[in-house]
Amino acid sequence: MPLLPCACASLRRASRAVTQLYEWHLRESGLRITQFTLLQALALAGGLTQGKLGDALAIDSTTLSRTLRPLELSGWVRSRPGEDDRRERHWHLTAAGRRTLRAALPAWRAAQRDLRSRIGNTGWQALVGGLTETAAALRTV
Repeated sequence: MPLLPCACASLRRASRAVTQLYEWHLRESGLRITQFTLLQALALAGGLTQGKLGDALAIDSTTLSRTLRPLELSGWVRSRPGEDDRRERHWHLTAAGRRTLRAALPAWRAAQRDLRSRIGNTGWQALVGGLTETAAALRTV
């Protein structure tokens, strides 16, 4: 694989490769990795405003709305308006969403194991730690 001189191009290439691996593992669950990630984030947080969900995942509002819509139509997530600001949406996982997430977890765990086995434990720690640090450092941009 050629070395790319651009950090963004290298990161995007790696992201596409990792996405393909996770999509392959999740294929039978009927979920895309983007959908799985939103369900997982809501399960871990117990619900979030759309703004906080977007911030936590570094997703712009338009993309987040477009990704949440099919999850809502499937009955996996629901929203309610904010108490102070009725325009703000508070998103929560439904019982059906929890079941869907639970059913997809074995495939996601297999993807995690597959990636970890391909890059080794040291590579795994460097990848996860480095990406978390990078995202945190750039959140102020």
